[in-house]
Amino acid sequence: MSEFLQLCFAGLALGTRYALVALGFVIIYRATGVINFAQGGLLLIGAYLAYAFNRTGMPFVFAVLLAIAVSAILGALTERIVLRKMVGQPVFAVVMVTIGLLFIADQVVTSIWGFDALNLNDPWGVDTVAVGDVVLAVKDLWTIALAAAVLLGFFAFFRYSKLGVAMRATAFDQEAALAQGISARQVFGVSWAISAALACLAGVTVAAGPAALAPGIGSIALVAFPAMIVGGLDSPIGAVIGGIVIGLTQALTAGYQQDLFSWAGSNFSAVSPYVVMVLILLVRPYGLFGTKEVRRV
Repeated sequence: MSEFLQLCFAGLALGTRYALVALGFVIIYRATGVINFAQGGLLLIGAYLAYAFNRTGMPFVFAVLLAIAVSAILGALTERIVLRKMVGQPVFAVVMVTIGLLFIADQVVTSIWGFDALNLNDPWGVDTVAVGDVVLAVKDLWTIALAAAVLLGFFAFFRYSKLGVAMRATAFDQEAALAQGISARQVFGVSWAISAALACLAGVTVAAGPAALAPGIGSIALVAFPAMIVGGLDSPIGAVIGGIVIGLTQALTAGYQQDLFSWAGSNFSAVSPYVVMVLILLVRPYGLFGTKEVRRV
């Protein structure tokens, strides 16, 4: 039983990281109708910015907050300088632009900081807390707490703030929102800023502790992508639940694979999120909480 609880805790911590990244995907998709494949690049840049600010002697918390702010500005500038030029163009072309931005971000990071693993110098390190027979990593506890606080703040922002309501209205019906005087350009820019800020926080939680900061952490977005699909492309709640489902799936698969289905081959846990994604799409093509599109002929 203790092993099961240990794996569930690890899966929950992993799932909250996926939820932060998946939520960034969903925000931009709801605002623009485009899947932002540059999310992994935003995550990578945000984490390295936190490292760079911390290296100046700035306390870790302030370094992270400054990195989140700078990431948000970079996200908004990316939308303003690059993506706004693509308004009205085919969705395929816009998606290819985001893929190009991902590779550019990877190259910028490795050119400045290289390929070596770096210590983020977070205050949690490898500290653990024992709860009965279950050993909990302090960094995972902080990850869950931070993600929960951010997600609650995000939902409160969307529900109660004027800008959040404007973003919801634009996502629901862009033409009607424009008719009410809502600036779609402002909504697009804010969407990219929020998405980049979430990516930065996710990058910090991924690189904290013994994991170390390395260019490969951007690949977490590839696993967060199934989380978004499972939850539903346009559902913030779905992004959170999808992230947790995928995190638990990976952790439990890694823990029990050798005992239950060793025939699947080594490292099957890396494939399990996509297996879950395919199975759910076969039953619910729009994801668990996605909006079903109705076409009238």
